[in-house]
Amino acid sequence: MFVGIIFETGNVNYFLSFPGLRTKFLRTNLCYNKHESTNFRDMKRKLPMLLLIAAMAFTTNAFAQLYTKLIFFSEQGERFTVILNGIRQNAAPETNVKITDLIAPTYKVKIIFDNTAIPDLDKTLTFNQGTETTFVIKRNNKNEYVMRWMNEVPIAQALPPAPGQQVVVYTTQAPAPATVTQTTTTYTETYGEPPGNVSMGINNNDPELGVNMNINVGGAIPQGSQVTTSQTTTTYSTTTTTQGGYYQEPAVQQPMPQQQAYVMPGYNGPVGCPYPMHPSEFQEVKMSIESKSFDDTKLKIAKQVIASNCLLSAQVKEIMLLFSFEDTRLDLAKYAYGYTYDIGNYYKLNDAFTFESTIEELDEYISGYRR
Repeated sequence: MFVGIIFETGNVNYFLSFPGLRTKFLRTNLCYNKHESTNFRDMKRKLPMLLLIAAMAFTTNAFAQLYTKLIFFSEQGERFTVILNGIRQNAAPETNVKITDLIAPTYKVKIIFDNTAIPDLDKTLTFNQGTETTFVIKRNNKNEYVMRWMNEVPIAQALPPAPGQQVVVYTTQAPAPATVTQTTTTYTETYGEPPGNVSMGINNNDPELGVNMNINVGGAIPQGSQVTTSQTTTTYSTTTTTQGGYYQEPAVQQPMPQQQAYVMPGYNGPVGCPYPMHPSEFQEVKMSIESKSFDDTKLKIAKQVIASNCLLSAQVKEIMLLFSFEDTRLDLAKYAYGYTYDIGNYYKLNDAFTFESTIEELDEYISGYRR
């Protein structure tokens, strides 16, 4: 890069060039008068100060171009924390982190995943200064997590922060830990027939004791299976700051995916899938299957639904009873076994068969499936 300052006195042009801080004097007219000579002597006296001012301006401009930005993001949305030269940069695990105001060309980087089952990544990164360089965190062909260079652009051409991107000003002091809030909501649903009612009355009239007692008890007896669902939401909350720390744009809270658990009262057997289909949704599917005229069409639709859902044994049995032929019912029972929650109750499907040989064939299939 060639930097210089040109100034003129009378018929004399002066050019100061950097770096090297050498001075060149370019005289445009070899014949100059006494007045011009005086100006030249004055300029020589002022020259050291001009050189100092020009050098400071050049140095400031040069250093301003050395700042660098780094972007780290996970391809599949895994949350992580960035460690630069042993200092944690983002307060809470994020999926996309931009670190600004980096002045060195090389840093030791450590990526720590929020999911402790994923091993940490350690790497020394070298990049061009004055650029915004992006690295992607992903799985390679061996299904191992790696960090790969993706692209770089001059800072002047870099785009503004993306929505939800955590922007961190590089710091040598770790930010304060984020506040983690967990909220759990639990509710119960009932599968099966509507609840029945019970009423009990007791009358006691004793003339001798003078006591007249009348007790009525009313209530409901739930029938079928109960589902207890727990939803847990984890929220990371950080503090916004711009001095020696970090700031987040645009949101301050990042919700974690909801976690659901299914509990079937009274059942402690093996489980084949995590969460059965909701009763109202199942009734819609059942009506759709029942509306078809031929068993082949019904079976095709039933298998499509089963392949993308989880059912209870009782729900599988209801679908089986929509078919007229025993062979078709057996085919469906075999197919649905791998998509059933309470597989320990699968023996209840035997009531849908007419022949003992069909029951034996299903039992042999289940025994082989478990192996």
